[in-house]
Amino acid sequence: MKKFLTIALLLAVAAEASALDRSPRKKRRDKQKAETEVPAPAPAPAEKTVCPEPEPDLGPAPESAEEPPVSDMTLDFTPEQTDSLLAVWRERQRQDAYSEFFKQYILEDSTVVADTTPDSVYARRLLDLASPIQFPYNSIVKGYINRYTGSRYGTISRILGMSQYYFPIIEEELLREGLPVELRALPVIESALSPTAVSPMGAVGLWQFMPTTGKSYGLEVNSLVDERRDPYRATQAACRYLKDLYAIYNDWSLAIAAYNCGPGNVNKAIARSGGKNFWEIYDYLPRETRGYVPAFIGASYAYAYHRQHGIEPTEAPIPLSVDTIRVNRLMHFEQISSTIDLPVETLRQLNPQYKLDIIPATTKPYTLVLPQRYVMQYIAHEPEIHAKDSMYLKEYINPANLDKKRQERSGSVYVVRKGDTLGAIARRYRVTTTQIMRWNNLKSAHKLRIGQRLRIEGR
Repeated sequence: MKKFLTIALLLAVAAEASALDRSPRKKRRDKQKAETEVPAPAPAPAEKTVCPEPEPDLGPAPESAEEPPVSDMTLDFTPEQTDSLLAVWRERQRQDAYSEFFKQYILEDSTVVADTTPDSVYARRLLDLASPIQFPYNSIVKGYINRYTGSRYGTISRILGMSQYYFPIIEEELLREGLPVELRALPVIESALSPTAVSPMGAVGLWQFMPTTGKSYGLEVNSLVDERRDPYRATQAACRYLKDLYAIYNDWSLAIAAYNCGPGNVNKAIARSGGKNFWEIYDYLPRETRGYVPAFIGASYAYAYHRQHGIEPTEAPIPLSVDTIRVNRLMHFEQISSTIDLPVETLRQLNPQYKLDIIPATTKPYTLVLPQRYVMQYIAHEPEIHAKDSMYLKEYINPANLDKKRQERSGSVYVVRKGDTLGAIARRYRVTTTQIMRWNNLKSAHKLRIGQRLRIEGR
């Protein structure tokens, strides 16, 4: 199975490399065009998609006629090369998730949705937000409001659920820096509130910092730590960056546009148009940025008025009550998890900046965020946790354990049995039901069938 996965990864990498000269936007247009050209034979494909044939086909695929030559090719791969391919695959999964969100919620295309709410209601609600940031209402903004509040999109409910954890962090820093609290909506359109989001261009985190920009604002980025993924440190950097942009333009819409495309592109648009605000330079901005500011307004509206549209937040898939402690010694997450029975996945959720589950506190202290109810347990068992450093850290870098680590990171497949529930399966693998649903594209946590294969990702 692993050999087959490696083969698939190679083919995927090769396919993407051959298409690098094509613009991602062009790919989307081509895809949309292809979809619109095939409505006629709808009944035939419908029968194929309903039938669960892909799962049975996974088994015999390696035994097909195409397998031998590819199998021979993979014999030359070292374990380290295989691990690298798996890492590339996971990174591209995150990129695909980012691209899909950007396509659905930010691009200015296809934002027209049937709506019976009078325009005067939208205009009044935006005016009532009473912010230093202007929230004008027009047909473009209306399209994004409909996109974020439309019933056919479920993303906003999940974002509202995540906002229960991330918005207090973001709002506290915005208020400390004297910035409009409404800027909290920027990470929504940047990353859908995912601290591990990766853009096709390499921007990372809630605020989507590129490596150079992140480092210039004091964020540590190396093999073990990426503070672009740290909600606290990245928000501090974003606030400083936004203050610098506002100092240039003295206009929040232009500063927000510059956050997306850079001051250089905004300056060129101003020079070419002669305009002084976002809407006057709108036609001269990059296409993505033309949709960025209206998307920000739409996201701000959706957060403030979601209940008026019958939208309720989902349950936050992350502990809301947390505390932060300082770590002064090199530490692996497994030292903590094995001592106080705290799932490693929870530690990763709360501390996404540690890329390999290692806190490299050798020359300086680092922070560790824990669920509030585990803090006293951690303090009480801290000597025991520290005593396990040789067990986990040496094991982690020991070449003799490469196979074990590779198996752990490649994940596994669980076959649903009679009486199984998604919650019970999640507890067995020490993950969350939300993660299993995301890994397997499940729409409901209550619709499992006997014999169904569920992919459980490793880390």
